[in-house]
Amino acid sequence: MRKFFLVLFLLFATAGLWAEDANNVRVGLFTAMPVKWDLEANWSTFERSVEAHAASGIDIIVTPECFLDGYAAAAKDWTPDKFEKIAQDFATSPYLARLRALAEKRRVTILFGYTEKKDGKYYNAALMVDRNGKTVRQYYKTHLQAHDLRFAPGLELPVFDTDWGKLGVLICADRRWPETARVLRLRGSRLTLVPSYGMWHEDNEWWMRTRSYENENYLAFVHPNVAFVTDPKGKVIAKMQSNVPGILVCDIDLSQVTEDRHLKDRRPELYRDLGLAK
Repeated sequence: MRKFFLVLFLLFATAGLWAEDANNVRVGLFTAMPVKWDLEANWSTFERSVEAHAASGIDIIVTPECFLDGYAAAAKDWTPDKFEKIAQDFATSPYLARLRALAEKRRVTILFGYTEKKDGKYYNAALMVDRNGKTVRQYYKTHLQAHDLRFAPGLELPVFDTDWGKLGVLICADRRWPETARVLRLRGSRLTLVPSYGMWHEDNEWWMRTRSYENENYLAFVHPNVAFVTDPKGKVIAKMQSNVPGILVCDIDLSQVTEDRHLKDRRPELYRDLGLAK
């Protein structure tokens, strides 16, 4: 009988169904300046950082936007042929295979930024794999501007089902529109992850603090030069500014996410024009 319960426990743990506390998550925000076009160099930098922090007990690691290719879409020497070569096929990419293997080896969930080619189009993508190396889902950047028009736009704002409940993902410019973060929050996101490569100035920090405050949830922003986490009251609770490869580690208590202040007092019937305005 004792052996039976031991086997049952192991099955639950392996499936990710046994959690000591789904409210506590240790986030690792990876910062480093990638090399445009150099997939191997960028992967090696990321892998070394993950291995260096293997004993840190990180639950989720997040990279900057399109880290694998160094955000080549904005490169001055961009050409269609070069872009084709760095774009990853989801099913056959050797780097995404390495990502799954690394996640399983280190028992860590990873949100990884790269360029994906799908059905003849290119997408600014973020792939989440869980601690078993299994795909949770992808997110494709939805709000494109200027050089981003080399990508096709994503068509949805999904939430990701994880061991810590629902998480949201926005990529870079997506964060500028308050509606995106609000939609994710209304869909249950207690923590929104924002991989970025664009603006990282002081104004951006205030924008992200506002997104947390108005949605009463956590937000984790990561860029090659800076990473920080804001809490449901809009406070910065952890920050690291450096382009030397490293990982900002921050413990988050998701039980602090409530609807006590702003969400419960909304008047959605007054906001209908938001869905109609162009």
